[in-house]
Amino acid sequence: MPDRGVKTIRELIYYQYSKIIAKSAFELPDGVEAKYRHYGFIKSTFKGLKFGSKSWSDIIREDKQLMEADSRNCAYCGKGDDVMNWEHIVPGSLKIKPECVSCDKLQAIHNQVRACPECNSNKGTLGLYEFYMTLYPGEPKFYDIIPKLIEKKYLKTIYSCHECAGTIDKGDIDGDGFLTVLDIDYILH
Repeated sequence: MPDRGVKTIRELIYYQYSKIIAKSAFELPDGVEAKYRHYGFIKSTFKGLKFGSKSWSDIIREDKQLMEADSRNCAYCGKGDDVMNWEHIVPGSLKIKPECVSCDKLQAIHNQVRACPECNSNKGTLGLYEFYMTLYPGEPKFYDIIPKLIEKKYLKTIYSCHECAGTIDKGDIDGDGFLTVLDIDYILH
């Protein structure tokens, strides 16, 4: 669950991104540790993003970092494999509007990572959070163990998709009574 001050998809995306920044800044293994040890930093970063005094980096930064990483390992599970596929983090088949099929944010390299055949197949049209929930079914905070570069690319891309869909300032869009990371993925279905 996000902080209780998080009420919209936009704020939820900013909140998740703030945890990633904390993980990076303090070299922490996951979002649980980041929230436990540096909640004030996360809250300050979140407010900065929300009110426009901070902005996130251009997605090209993550592209460069992923290119420098070992492309023989799956971006999702980390397993080494001789055969890697290009995989869309936000499914390239998304059809919010007819323009999705030619949208640079969806179809370009900014929305792709190298994945092993198993993860590529298992992820299919799932959102990133849905996919990690299936990868780690017993982990209640599955969303806090996603590799930060992948999650950053995902959040920046899905943010644009929510803007296009008109859901960026909506709350609980999956209708389960709670605003969770699964609401971020909900527009994919």
